[in-house]
Amino acid sequence: MKKLRTVLIVLIALALFLFSTSGHFLIVNRPQHADAIVVLAGESDRRPALGLQLLQQGYAPRMVLDVPANAKIYDETMLQISQQYVRELPQAQSVIICPIYGLSTKAESQDVSQCLRTLGIHSILVVTSDYHTRRALSTFRHELPGMQISVAAATDPQQFGGAWWQHRQWAKLNFDEWLRLVWWHVVDRWR
Repeated sequence: MKKLRTVLIVLIALALFLFSTSGHFLIVNRPQHADAIVVLAGESDRRPALGLQLLQQGYAPRMVLDVPANAKIYDETMLQISQQYVRELPQAQSVIICPIYGLSTKAESQDVSQCLRTLGIHSILVVTSDYHTRRALSTFRHELPGMQISVAAATDPQQFGGAWWQHRQWAKLNFDEWLRLVWWHVVDRWR
């Protein structure tokens, strides 16, 4: 009986440890110098800003901005909005827009591969939301073999934090991202 109690206490302690660190596990933030910075589609208020900051800091000579090709906001496409945005940037000559047609990280990595093909790029720095970094890094490394890939985390404290149990939104994102991460490793990776 004493042995069973000890085993249960150890298992509960381990479960609590894994439970409390699961949000921090999702975040990988190890930017390295590369041939190009690839800013993944989504969270257009955070990701492009970080990409431009890294471009300014000399992490890469150019930036590839992923934009959903079929998305619209009122009467303008996201591509039109992003083209206007890029034209007004001081770094406009260093920014390339990559139309994205897929709806998953795996499909986006394949679309990015097409955009990079003609640029002679051998290494990329992927910029995405902090909670999405681990899955994005794994996906891009799997889908673009031979390419050196690192990742930078764009943070938004209203959306996510490592101590995910402190806010409802953080908890929802933690749960959702863990489902996607497991799905990627168990199903999508092998298709």
